[in-house]
Amino acid sequence: MRVPLSWLREYVDLPATETGRDVQARLISAGLEVETVEQLGHDLKGPLVVGQVLTIEELEGFKKPIRFCTVDVGRANGTGEPQEIVCGARNFAVGDKVVVVLPGAVLPGNFAIAARKTYGRTSHGMICSGDELGMGDDGSHGIIVLPPETEVGRDAIELLELVDEVLDIAVTANRGDCLSIRGVARETAIAYGLPLRDPALLDVPAPNAFGYPVQVSDPVGCDRFTARTVTGLSPEARSPIWLQRRLQKVGMRPISLAVDVTNYVMMEVGQPLHAYDRTLVQGTIGVRRAAEGEKLVTLDGVERTLHAEDLVITDERGPIGLAGVMGGANTEIADHAESEGTTDVVIEAAHFDAVSVARTARRHKLSSEASKRFERGVDPQASSAAAQRTVDLLVLLAGGTAEAGVTEVIAPSAPHTIAVPADHPDKVAGVVYGRETVVRRLQEIGCDVYGQDELIVTVPSWRPDLGEGNDLAEEVIRLEGYENLPSTLPKPPSGRGLTHRQRLHRRVGRALAGAGYVEAPNYPFVGEQVFDQLGLDADDPARRVVRLTNPLNDEEPALRTSLLPGLLAALRRNDGRGSHDLALFETGLVFLPREEQRVAAQPPADRRPTDEEIAAIDAVLPEQPRHVAAVLAGAREQAGWWGKGRPADWADAVEAARTVAGEAGAELIVRKGQYGPWHPGRCAELVVVADGTERVVGHAGELHPRVLKALGLPARTSAMELDLDVLEQVGDDTPRAPGISTFPVATQDVALVVDKYVPHSDVEAALREGAGALLEGIRLFDVYENAEQLGDGRKSLAYALRFRAGDRTLTVDEASAARDAAVALAGERTGAVLRG
Repeated sequence: MRVPLSWLREYVDLPATETGRDVQARLISAGLEVETVEQLGHDLKGPLVVGQVLTIEELEGFKKPIRFCTVDVGRANGTGEPQEIVCGARNFAVGDKVVVVLPGAVLPGNFAIAARKTYGRTSHGMICSGDELGMGDDGSHGIIVLPPETEVGRDAIELLELVDEVLDIAVTANRGDCLSIRGVARETAIAYGLPLRDPALLDVPAPNAFGYPVQVSDPVGCDRFTARTVTGLSPEARSPIWLQRRLQKVGMRPISLAVDVTNYVMMEVGQPLHAYDRTLVQGTIGVRRAAEGEKLVTLDGVERTLHAEDLVITDERGPIGLAGVMGGANTEIADHAESEGTTDVVIEAAHFDAVSVARTARRHKLSSEASKRFERGVDPQASSAAAQRTVDLLVLLAGGTAEAGVTEVIAPSAPHTIAVPADHPDKVAGVVYGRETVVRRLQEIGCDVYGQDELIVTVPSWRPDLGEGNDLAEEVIRLEGYENLPSTLPKPPSGRGLTHRQRLHRRVGRALAGAGYVEAPNYPFVGEQVFDQLGLDADDPARRVVRLTNPLNDEEPALRTSLLPGLLAALRRNDGRGSHDLALFETGLVFLPREEQRVAAQPPADRRPTDEEIAAIDAVLPEQPRHVAAVLAGAREQAGWWGKGRPADWADAVEAARTVAGEAGAELIVRKGQYGPWHPGRCAELVVVADGTERVVGHAGELHPRVLKALGLPARTSAMELDLDVLEQVGDDTPRAPGISTFPVATQDVALVVDKYVPHSDVEAALREGAGALLEGIRLFDVYENAEQLGDGRKSLAYALRFRAGDRTLTVDEASAARDAAVALAGERTGAVLRG
């Protein structure tokens, strides 16, 4: 919300010495987020005056139209002679009043004005457009043409209100009242302890039977509808300069008088309004829910197919507007030529349901200034005053006549009251304010307060966000000053520290970071189309997702069941920006829906929930195991003088999984597998043994080329994902000091020939079991394939076996016997034979 300081002063008598920065500090202290204070015209220096165009000479022979003008600027140039100016704009004529900047002036952007020769003539100044003066777009896209009655030679800086300060306030979702000058003025008056001249305090005529007919069929969606009629508007009437400038300062573009007045009153009072061309409205104005599939062309020229939940304004033909969002083109105010302009208008000032407006605006992707206010809460009691203010301005500025008929359709409602102990703010803040301070602060924001120890507070109509005692406590605390709250540090009980799970997560992160991976946390939201891109089967459990009722992004409406979509998107994004050698990891929760869908009970707010209540809520929530995943692409080892380097491949993904399992103290079984996005021949299934039963905890390897193409990933991208919670359950990460033997190691190398499809893990497992207790370690150090020497479909696996006894030096015979036993068991289980 942009708030000009000059407009704010109209309702609060601020000291003349107060600057925008001073007001910003006061409002921030009161809890409003004033982001910036824009200094309009701070770099503008005159003379800048009103001139009248006397003559226009069209200059020929140039690539674009150029005009040589003489302009009467009165005595502003010191001589009284006409000012000669060269100008390229075409939207003014002889006799028009324009804004002239004379030599010696400085325009915004430090643009100094001097007499200069151009297009064969000498130009003594400029005829100005709105953009050149920092005013923004006034709709003309050219020179500012002033009303004919404007005095020649008058100071244009004062006339156009070019010097001002504008506060830019980031209004939070609960403070819809501050999306108006009225709401910010109220906060300013409270901050300074000054009275407020409320622009909504107007004498409003009582409703009668002569107003424009209105029928509200949905009182829940529209609990208040005010209609007023103004006739005899002058078609040639235009918005005065002061009104246009105020709209420009708050960030709106002037359009036409009737539209400008409704926008002005909306920004002033906070009540969105709409003006209909009375000659285009047929019959009674109605408010109802749309019929499914009804059509409406809105003011932006888009034909929209309506939903059954959309609240619409209608006449006897059908919809003429989306309630609280945007009007329809079939009743648009005309502002074409003087003879065709709108002369009779019907003014709508209504109060619509916030949820209905928000859903309609989101459904049609149509956010407007009106919908922003209705979504955050509009004062329902202000509609009559806003309509009266609009009528008054139209009568004043366009010479119209206000008809005596006043229509008000109001659904019965009672003011919201809250019972709260007088010392409740004291308990919340830990500061003793006292009853008098609490009552005074609540009355300042508009509450009616009764009672002594127990206060009965009636909430003002413009503060729908005040729903309970804690909201009232927050108001007292913020107005008394958050900076005045004492700072106290909590005293945590000693001896707790991090949990076992937290320590494991940190160790895993440090281990992967030490291995060269970069942590890349992602949002937990996915679109279900990603499962097709990952190549998951139609019945894959990962396709069952938890859908969000109110997603941040319509394209990602579900919670993730895997970390890979987010990580692969991060990899693609970084690769597209020129970082081709990538190794990323993430640890985070995935969300798995339960078979039975139930609704959680509402936890109590006045006490800590019991363990049973917490358990009941947890039982309804989706399962949320923590996973760890890593993705790689490009070079794993860089090339240089030290060597050729090497690209990342499936083995690096498997090694990352082993690193994670090692930190958890779990024994990871790696064997050939096939699942979803991984390449069938380069996918490892990762298994652990839990309670004597094997359990698949993840996969690792190179991704399938189809997945790479679908997701736009680099060639040979590899990935791994593990269930970290299962690793924690089966692992034993108790630190163990290494045993250092005083006896030497005996090393035996064996090369075994097996069929090509036999996994190395099966051969290693057989060797380990066959070697017995003397085996200290085993390592695969070579894989060799040669059809001429080994035969078709055969490969050679070379292992280094380390034997050691804890109580003696092994003899050659003992080491050889252990090796032979290992080879024999490997031959029995995998068909391995010693390579000759």
